[in-house]
Amino acid sequence: MPVLLFVVAIVVFATDQLVKNWVVDTLPEGQTVPVLGDFLQWHFVRNPGAAFSLASGSTWIFTILATVVVCVILWQIRRLGSLLWAAFFGLLLGGVLGNLTDRLTRPPGFPVGHVIDFISTPWMIPAIYNIADIAICTGMALFVLVTLFGLPLDGSPRRKRGEEEPESSDAPAADADPEPETR
Repeated sequence: MPVLLFVVAIVVFATDQLVKNWVVDTLPEGQTVPVLGDFLQWHFVRNPGAAFSLASGSTWIFTILATVVVCVILWQIRRLGSLLWAAFFGLLLGGVLGNLTDRLTRPPGFPVGHVIDFISTPWMIPAIYNIADIAICTGMALFVLVTLFGLPLDGSPRRKRGEEEPESSDAPAADADPEPETR
């Protein structure tokens, strides 16, 4: 399962960073470039905050939170046994690393760099976002689904309500004869 997690994370991260570099090198900052009319537009902005540019004066807090999220994901890898959970963690890791890389390497500088946002879909949401954001949101939607369906992180079969846990092989069976007492 860790292989899937890392493949998804690498694909998301690499795509995010390559496209952001293209945006910085190619698109005019602050101007809207129609791609599919009003359905899809490029609009290059440097985002110092979170979604919708909230808390723009607290960039360093997002840097710390993103670092904690990366550490938690890396800690959980050892427990993974489910493809869906691996996909979730891969999407989340790739997206968080994409935006964290911006915060660490882009102007105005470490650790308060601005995240490159460029995708605008004004018909859907009044926000400008990037590939990392899409991966994070998709991952969170997957998280909701696997949680609602009760899929364990380790991929073990789900137990039905009222079903008891399997007995340990170390414990004597309930119907076994007790050992005779010796005095």
